[in-house]
Order: sequence, then structure tokens, then C-alpha cells
Amino acid sequence: MEVLLVDPVSTCLSPTVHYMVCEAGFEIKSNCAISSIVSGNGDLYWGTITEHVQYGEPDQTLDYVGSVRSLGPLCESVHLHLQSLTMEQFEDQCLMWFQWTNCSEIFLELFDTVKSPHATAIALGLMKLTSCLERALGDVFLLLGKDCPFLLRDLLASQELATIFGQSVMDVLRVFIGSPRGLNLRNILWHGFASPQEIPIKYFSMLLYLTAGLGQLLKDYLLQTQSTFIHRPFVSFTNLKELHIFPDLNHEMLSLAEELAVKSNIVLRTMLPFWITALTSFRQSRYADCSILLLPQLESGLRLLFTKVNNCPSRLMTAESSSLYTTFDEMLAKQLRNEEINQLPLVLGESAIEFLWDFLNHQEGPRVRDHLSHGECNLNDFPREIAHSVLAFSITLLCRFSKDDLAAIKEHALLEPLMSCANCYCSQFHPVAQLKKQVLKCIKSINSWSDLPVVPEEQVQEVTESAKDTGDIPCIFLTADIFSQLQPYLSQNIKHLGDPVNNLLTEKLLTELCSKHIRILFCPRSVLEIVAVLRQISSQCHHVSCQVISACETRYKHWVDKSLRSRQRHNYLRMRRSIKFLSPVLQLILILITLELINIHTVCEKNASEYQQYLKFLKVILQYTENLVSYTSLEKNKWDETMELTHKGLLKIRTFLGKQLTLVQSAE
Repeated sequence: MEVLLVDPVSTCLSPTVHYMVCEAGFEIKSNCAISSIVSGNGDLYWGTITEHVQYGEPDQTLDYVGSVRSLGPLCESVHLHLQSLTMEQFEDQCLMWFQWTNCSEIFLELFDTVKSPHATAIALGLMKLTSCLERALGDVFLLLGKDCPFLLRDLLASQELATIFGQSVMDVLRVFIGSPRGLNLRNILWHGFASPQEIPIKYFSMLLYLTAGLGQLLKDYLLQTQSTFIHRPFVSFTNLKELHIFPDLNHEMLSLAEELAVKSNIVLRTMLPFWITALTSFRQSRYADCSILLLPQLESGLRLLFTKVNNCPSRLMTAESSSLYTTFDEMLAKQLRNEEINQLPLVLGESAIEFLWDFLNHQEGPRVRDHLSHGECNLNDFPREIAHSVLAFSITLLCRFSKDDLAAIKEHALLEPLMSCANCYCSQFHPVAQLKKQVLKCIKSINSWSDLPVVPEEQVQEVTESAKDTGDIPCIFLTADIFSQLQPYLSQNIKHLGDPVNNLLTEKLLTELCSKHIRILFCPRSVLEIVAVLRQISSQCHHVSCQVISACETRYKHWVDKSLRSRQRHNYLRMRRSIKFLSPVLQLILILITLELINIHTVCEKNASEYQQYLKFLKVILQYTENLVSYTSLEKNKWDETMELTHKGLLKIRTFLGKQLTLVQSAE
């Protein structure tokens, strides 16, 4: 990578935004008596605050600049008041009013920042405060509304919150955090535009007290309406082992990361304190703090790189209120707004972009920035695995885009395994990757059928003499026939597996197929639509397998206990016979959808008519598997009907394969 020459940048705030945040609220010099804002026992006088909100003529729209100017002295008074309190006094006055946020302990911790402020603590405190506040406001919204708005801007503009808190109160919040025309403190921090020294602490203190004041208003509303206030549960991060990707970061590596940050081309000098504090937070096991500080700086660093490689230096700044900020969404896209190719993915490479999409965007991934910034996860129980992976990845970027005088550091032995992991990363959460996981999980489940308990043959003979049931033979022949049609598309070491009916697929076979590389970045809509249907099919197959296992184990137990009636015993035996042909059928479907998956991009070559015909075929298979789930449930237990259903389904699959219209056939 060619070394980037970073021009001196003193701020990433546009002139208008910089004026609003750093100057407007300091223009009016006046002393506001704290007794007119806060009562002796800590109650907030909302009337004093709302009367300082300014509105334009003649339409009475919110005047953001005028409001910030007018509210500035009040913010200063509130800040000085908070500084004068001891922790005990603050807790006595405010603790109960923070309980509506469901994280009152976080707000008590934020008081330390008021007492002992330093730049990164103010920014970190504001990001945590706005995150927790947004989540709590969403809970309040649900007292009257159904679907909580995803964006804080829309939430604060909702009629539901205006009804509960009052429109003038919501206008106060919009001045501070709800609009790009106001202070917009949440967005300029969470998107990595504001440097530590650019956030006045008095705005932090004011928002801290406003949060307590909202708790007072909410209490009055709940008493008046006799409503019950319920908090939504926090998001739980799953599959944490999959998220632990890089080698452990020891003390030496963290020290090396500090050197890289100081001299990196993607770290602005004004932002360096955030990086240093993030590393310190990780050392101190404050994993939420580390991630909250690091994610905006990762965005800021990539934005700097984005503006360089796409030759658009003005995009480094916050946009004016009439246009959108340059955020992760645009930086990770295939094209720019002018439809030119975005150069950043080409510079970063496939593995880096897959990591960023995995951790930030994919719906089934951790979506760590969304969950953190919208207050959806418990800050006191944030997973080390996620913070570790984000930090380790960030270190690899610091290394890749460092100045040329860091050659010795780049060759450091500790960096080699880290860089190797980053360069080899493959998506874990893209729909294609998720389908591969589903297929392998399903085959494991089906393979376990062979371990299910079996009733001794002599006991079977006591129940029925019809052991020579041959109803499954057509299904067995059809399965073998379809498998023979798929044989040419399997690699040489997979072709000879013996009897395809008894050993159609093995875990080894599917593992080999699923190990094949598939392009996943910027997949066309048609590809994602087909993958979605394939995932539904796989999910239904797994559901069938789980039902078979559960039914067999339950019925066998009842057989042994002699608690099955005669009809139930016959039905259990029909089920045992049915799964002998059902297992290879399900495995056949798994190999078919996996072959289709590894040829998925061929679907882009089909015309509209062919595409619809192909989609219809997949939905036939999906319908079969959905019916199979219904028939094999413990409630219905329709095993004879299952055989008939399967025979019809196999005929349709064989017919379509005969037309040579599948993706694997088209690829050939």
C-alpha cells in the first residue's frame, strides 16, 4: 500500500457544526440562579428550561441556533451546581430519578466525569448517556406506540413521547441530541467526527440532569394513567467462540499498538487520545468502554482513508444539515453516490471488508455499533470476545496504513499472527456463510439417527407380521436415480461412496462442498433471494430431523415402559421404517442445495422467465419440506402420508433435473 500523506486537520466538524457545538452556547454571558432551575431536593424546573427554547417566525419551527445560545448559560449553571455536589448528595437527589433508564448505576458513574473531567471521559460519558437514554425513551414510547423507531431523531419527533413528556420537553432534547441542525451530540460522537477537546462539559452535565428530570415527568405520567412501565430485555450476544478470531492481545502487543496509533496514517492527531484511552480501557477489562471509544475512531480512520482513495477530501467533515454524513454505510458500499466505484473496498481487500460487514452490518452478526449506540446491550456485561476482535482488527489497520518509518514495527514478531488472521478472515454471518453452517448442523443431526434406540426384532414380530412392507421402495429408487444425476458434479474423491441409498451423504462430503469459496461481497438481490429460500429449505430439513429424533426417543421409552397402545405401537414401527428412506432423501436435498449454493452466482445469468421458473422449483422443495415438518410432528405422526408426499416430491425434483435447469447444471 502506498504511504498516505495526511494533511494537518484540526477538526472534522464543518464550520457550521463547529460554531454550533463550540461557540453558540457561549455567546450569551449571564448568570442563571440554580434555584430557578433545580429545587433544593433536586427536582428539575422544566418550565425554566423550556422557556429558553427559541422558535422561528412565522411557522414556529424550532430555532436551533437561537435555542443553543439561550440555553448555554443554563447549562453552565447546571454544570457548576453538579460540581458542587458530593457523590452522596447527587445520589440522594437523583438515584431514584435514573431508575427509569434501567441502568441507574451507569448514570451514577457518569457523575465522576463531572467531578473529575478529562476530554475523553466527557466524550465517552456522552456516548454512554445518549445510548442509555435512547433505549429508555424507546421503552417509554412503547407505553403508547407499537413499533419503536430505529433512529433517535424519529423517536424524539414522535407524538407518543410528546404526549407523555410534553412537546416543549421533546424540543429541548431535539436541540441537544435529536437533529443535525442542533448540537447533535450523539451523532457527531458516535460517528467519530468530534475530537475530545471539542465537546463542552456543560452539555454533558445538562443532559445528565435532563435525564433525571425526565424520570420525574415519567413518574407523574405513570401515576396519572396507572400505567405499567416495562423495560425491553437487553440483546444477548451469541456464538461468542466464533467472535474470538485473533490471537490474544498481551501487554506487549497493546504497547506496540500505542506506537502504531501515534504514527498511523489513519489516526488524526486530534483523535489520538481516544485510541490511547481505548487501549487503556481494554487493559482494565472495561470492554464496553473500549468498544464505545474504538468504533467511532475506526469509522473516523476509515473515513480518512475513504476520502484519500476516492479523492473527496471534503467528505472528512460533518455534512451540513441538508445532506448526509459520510458513515460506515457509504464507506463499505460498492459504489459512491455518483455511481462511481468506491475504491475503499479495493484498498482494504476482501477479508477486511468481510470482517467489517460481519461485525457491523449483517443482521445475524453482532452488529456491535448498532447495539451499543442504541443502548441495546448491557454495558456492565459486554463480551470481551467482541472488544478483543474489534481492537485486534483495528491494530492490523494501524499497521497496514502506518508511515514508512515504522518498518521495524511492522516486522515485529507479534504482528505476524495477527496480520495473518486478518488476511485470512472469511465471513461468519453473511447469509451464504450462515447457510453453510445450517447444512453442516443438519447433517450432524441426521447422522445421529443411526444411534437412535431400536426395538428388538423379536418384539416387533410380536406386534405385526407385516415386516415385508415395500411401500418405501419407489422412494429409494427415485433417490438413487436423482443421486446418479448429481454424481457428475461431485469431485472424484466424493463420487464413490458405496450404496447411495444407505450412505448418500457423509459429513465429510458436505464439509468439502461447504469449504469451497463463494464470492459474497455486494451480492446481487437475486443471489440473496435464492440463498434465503435455500436457507428456509435447510432449516425445515433440520426441523424434521429434530422431530424424528425426539419422536423416536419418546416412543421407544414408552415402548420399553409398555405404555403404548396397540395403534401407537404400529405407528411407532411405521415411523422406524419410514426414517430408513427419509434419511437419504433429506441428505439428497442437502447435497442438492449445497451444489446450488456453490454455483449461486450462475443465477445472475438467467433471464426473468428462467429465474422465476427456477425460483418456483426451489419453492416446490420448500413446500415439500414444510409439509414434511407437519407430517412428522408428534401431534400428526402421519408416516404413511409422509411416504406418499416424499414420492411426489422426488418425482418433481427428478423432472426438473432432467430439464438441466439447476444452477450446478447451468455452470457446467
